[in-house]
Amino acid sequence: MSDIVPSFGDKSAPETRAEAGPYDESEANPVRPYIDLGAIKVLPREGLNLRLEVEEQSKQIVAVGLDYADSTLQVQAFAAPRSGGLWDETRAQLLEQVRQQGGRAEEREGALGTELLAEVPTAVDGGAPIKRLARFVGVDGPRWFLRGVIGGAAANDPIAAERVEDLFRSLVIVRGSQPMPPRDLIPLKMPVAPGAA
Repeated sequence: MSDIVPSFGDKSAPETRAEAGPYDESEANPVRPYIDLGAIKVLPREGLNLRLEVEEQSKQIVAVGLDYADSTLQVQAFAAPRSGGLWDETRAQLLEQVRQQGGRAEEREGALGTELLAEVPTAVDGGAPIKRLARFVGVDGPRWFLRGVIGGAAANDPIAAERVEDLFRSLVIVRGSQPMPPRDLIPLKMPVAPGAA
């Protein structure tokens, strides 16, 4: 573990982010057949199931759910300042939230940088809360921040984890040029069926 503690506002991303992902729209291969969800583009792959998570009240799409390698990956892209990042601050907030809910969480270094490994209480079964293991990952890009929650096998199985981390890194973030306050969700949309105009 590094003894250099980043101050809030520093960008937090793997050194190879621009080459190995997650990618900014300007860095992505334009000929790859991505599924366009607005803020996030997903590269199809064998065994990948995609679902959009919709907030009931607003009917807005708020997250992309990806089922892959006996695991789940939920991702959201947020606007971020050009000069700084959001992951350090967001991670501290998540750590506090998990602890307030009666769960446990610890920071650790992973393939995508500093992440949170958490035991999150999910339901009460006969009086005892059931805890599930989840990994919270985040990457600061140019004017965007991508957050992921990894559950299922990839939370503790190294082979599944590698496959889901590769999926996370293959995502493309489309920030757009419109001004947005930091921490605002970059809008997601329904994909257009191939051949539809």
